[in-house]
Amino acid sequence: MALQPLPDYPWDAMVPYAQRARAHPDGIADLSIGSPVDATPEVVRTALAHATDAHAYPTTAGTPALREAIVDWYSRRRGVTGLTVDSVLPSIGSKELVALLPFMIGIGAGDTIVHPTAAYPTYAIGAALCGAVAVASDRPEEWPKGTKLIWLNSPGNPDGRVLDVDYLRTAVRRARELGALIVNDECYAELGWTGPWASEPIPSILDARVTGGDTAGILSIYSLSKQSNMAGYRAAFAAGCERTLARLLTVRKHAGLMLPAPLQAAMVAALGDDRHVEEQRERYRARRAVLVPALEAAGFRIDSSEAGLYLWATEGRDAWASIDRLADLGILAGPGVFYGDFYPEHVRLSLTATDDRIAAAAARLRASVL
Repeated sequence: MALQPLPDYPWDAMVPYAQRARAHPDGIADLSIGSPVDATPEVVRTALAHATDAHAYPTTAGTPALREAIVDWYSRRRGVTGLTVDSVLPSIGSKELVALLPFMIGIGAGDTIVHPTAAYPTYAIGAALCGAVAVASDRPEEWPKGTKLIWLNSPGNPDGRVLDVDYLRTAVRRARELGALIVNDECYAELGWTGPWASEPIPSILDARVTGGDTAGILSIYSLSKQSNMAGYRAAFAAGCERTLARLLTVRKHAGLMLPAPLQAAMVAALGDDRHVEEQRERYRARRAVLVPALEAAGFRIDSSEAGLYLWATEGRDAWASIDRLADLGILAGPGVFYGDFYPEHVRLSLTATDDRIAAAAARLRASVL
C-alpha cells in the first residue's frame, strides 16, 4: 500500500503566537516543546568521547554491555525482573520506534490501532503510515475486535496521567482477549510528582503484578532523553516480548536501523549512573514548584500532571483563547487540540525551560491578575 497523505505538522499553526511571545520586552518564555535545556551529564559525555574509535559497523541488537545494562536498569529502577538480553532492543530514539513499529510488525489496511484519548500524535501517525485505523480510547472494555496494536502512555504526554497496576493488568488482559500487541510508552517514568508517585516507583507494564510473569505480547518503551538530557543522542530501547523483538531486530537489520557504537557506550554509562537522574529530577521538581502555583493564581486548573515533564492546564475556555492570552504575556504553550479531539480547553506547558525562564513565566502569570 502506498503512503497516504499525512496531516500538516500541527506546530506550524503556532508561528504567529511564537512571534508575539518573542516580542515581549523580557523575551519569550517558551514552555511549548519538551526539549531538555540542561547539560548532558559528564559521565555520559566522557563515555561517548572514549568510544569514538568506532571503525566497525555497530550491532543492531546492541552490544552485550548495552543489553545487559538495559536488563539491569529494568530490575534496579523499575522492579522488572526476569528479562534477558534477548528481551531488550535499542532504538534510534523512541519516536522512530513509535512511528515504525506498526509497519514493522505487519499491521496494514483495515487493521485497528488503539491509543490514548490525550495522545502524543505519533501514535496516530504510525497508523497512518501503514494504512491502519487509529482509535482513541482509554477504556479497555471499549477496544474493538480487530485491534492489532494498543498503545498506552504512562506517565502520559501531554496529561501526565499515571496508570496504576490495576489498570495495566486490566489492559493487558483485554489485549490478550483481542490477540493484540500492547505497548506502554514509559519515557517519563523517573519523574513522579504527586500522590503515591512522589515516593513510589511508577509501575511498568512489564511488572510481574501486571504480566503474571508472562511478557508475551507486551512491550515497554523507554528513552534516555528525559532522565539523562540525551534527546540529541537519540537513545532509547524496547523490552518485553521476545518474539516481537526478534521480528523487529530482523527488520532493523535489513533496514540498517542501528544505533551508532559511541552512542551505545554512552547509553551504558547513563543507565549505570543513578545520581545524575536524581539531580535532574530535582531540577524539574523545583521548576514545577514555581510554575504550578503561578498558573493556579492566574486562573488555571491543573489536571492529572502526576508525573512527567508537563502541566496539563485549563482556564475552562477554548484552548486557543488561553494560547492567545499566554502569548501576550510572552509565554508559549501548546494547545490541547494538538493531542486529540477530547481536550479542546486544555493547554500543555513544559518544565523544560531554564530556571530563569520558568521564573519569568511565573512572575508574568501572577502579574496578569493584579
